[in-house]
Amino acid sequence: MKNSECTVIIHTHNESVNIAESINSAKLLTDNIIVIDMESKDNTANLAKKNGAQVFSFPFSHYVEPSREFGIKKAKTEWVFLLDADERITEKLAEEIQSIVMLNSFQHQDNKIPKPASQRGEQVRDDGNIPTHYKISRKNIFGKTKWLRHGGWWPDQQIRLINTKYFKAWPKDIHSTPKIEGEMAYLQNPIKHYFHGNLERMVDKTTIFENIESDLLYKANRSVKTPTFFRKFLGELYRRLIAKMGFLDGPLGVIESFYQAYSKTITYLYLYEKKNSRSL
Repeated sequence: MKNSECTVIIHTHNESVNIAESINSAKLLTDNIIVIDMESKDNTANLAKKNGAQVFSFPFSHYVEPSREFGIKKAKTEWVFLLDADERITEKLAEEIQSIVMLNSFQHQDNKIPKPASQRGEQVRDDGNIPTHYKISRKNIFGKTKWLRHGGWWPDQQIRLINTKYFKAWPKDIHSTPKIEGEMAYLQNPIKHYFHGNLERMVDKTTIFENIESDLLYKANRSVKTPTFFRKFLGELYRRLIAKMGFLDGPLGVIESFYQAYSKTITYLYLYEKKNSRSL
């Protein structure tokens, strides 16, 4: 049974390859689907409309955080679930969210509710309070072929289910955390995340995101010297491949471990360039 008290919000930019599947997975939970499109140059917005989503335009950004608050405020329901175009909701996850929203609709005015015998996991806390927002684990699936369970890729928890009555703001910085009143809990069922479709796209994203990361380090006056490059590369490689046992995921786990070490190093190469260009 679909839920009318929850809206799925999907943020997009040039996601014509993914948007239809993403919307179809969202329909497992609700028919209230909003797409916040950040000036796509492809057919993303039209495909979203054809698949039953309401589409709003938002100025282009290389990362999603600037558009998060805009999307949440467009929702008319009490609950929202945030979804990226390369993510998929499963039937079990939809059922769990529906249960949470249903429990919330029956809570007492003092925000307490008698705990049902069938309650599962952390949908209701021990004190009877129903949390106002939930983190979800992501199954990061490399190229739709390999679920990376090691290397620091699991559980990769992020806040995605939010009661809009308690939502306050979402900072526009990259990788920022929303400001929400009340207590947080964790969903039991994960979301599927089909990341890194191919190596070429991985490199393209790295040049964009690591440049942004280096800007933040530059503003924080972070120091960087030649030994920093070796330290960052070897440190990240050890963390991903050995400490977090990325090698257990086979060739793709090894590739991803080396790539993350490369990505971390690129950030500091950018930082080095920016700090030295001021004195040249």
